[in-house]
Amino acid sequence: MKNNSYMVKNYMLLAEKFADENDIDRALEFYNKAYQLKDGRRNVELLLDMAVFYDELGKEQAAVEKYNEVIEINPKDARAYYGMAIIKDNNKEYEAAIELYKKAIELDPSYDRAYFFLANVYDEKGNKELAIESYKKVIELNPEDFWACVNLGVIYEEQNRNELALEITQKAIELEPHHYKSFFNMGVILKKLGRIEEAKEYYERSIEEEPYYQYSYLNLGVIFIENKEYKTAIEIFSRGIENNPEAASLYYNRACCYTQLGKREVALRDVIKALELYPPLLEFMKTDQELDLIRNLEAYKKLFN
Repeated sequence: MKNNSYMVKNYMLLAEKFADENDIDRALEFYNKAYQLKDGRRNVELLLDMAVFYDELGKEQAAVEKYNEVIEINPKDARAYYGMAIIKDNNKEYEAAIELYKKAIELDPSYDRAYFFLANVYDEKGNKELAIESYKKVIELNPEDFWACVNLGVIYEEQNRNELALEITQKAIELEPHHYKSFFNMGVILKKLGRIEEAKEYYERSIEEEPYYQYSYLNLGVIFIENKEYKTAIEIFSRGIENNPEAASLYYNRACCYTQLGKREVALRDVIKALELYPPLLEFMKTDQELDLIRNLEAYKKLFN
């Protein structure tokens, strides 16, 4: 019996080694060798490892079977319910996911990951107050959870609870001083609070940390458009396009700036490029007053008629 347990453990280690090397067939071979042993079929850690592995391979039914085997052995193992919740969540079966996350939390009230993904589901379903409650619980259990702070800040901003959004987003920045997303979110909040110069600084910090995130350029450029500083806005959109050549919104907004400066032909080229990248823009552009100054161009007429 002792030797049997040792073999299970050894096979598990080999399976994990091959999984790390992305040798899927060999990993499965050793997981199954461990499982075929008498002790393997009752080894909860093996069953959980296999369930996670199957889930990562997209073999959801096999993963669920292993989670259910865990529950048969130990009905109070919160990890099995959490694992099945993740599968339901990924398939957008949100009601089932919620019940499974809640079951995991009932069995293990300190299960911060279950609270975190429960909050995500509530947010996805539009249950913002329940999402807030769950994110707060995550932060209570793990005060250094960066993404819980980020996501909670986003919800507060969506609800125009901007001072709360500012506070929790600042906490996120303290936790991860170089993450572009929290800088971007801070820019959004500060802009809403009328703290424009600070908002600009945070958008620039976001760009510095992640030059391939188009929305930092977009939001920063729009600030300058609103102030009729079209040349500066063009510079910002051009920087964004250099790093994000597939970003239709940047071409479109740059076209609007060129239009305001009377550079109609250049504006039209950006309009055409934006439509190549994102054809659904066509209906919006037909009525957008920002483009009025180029509507009489023959190329524009051919494009829209």
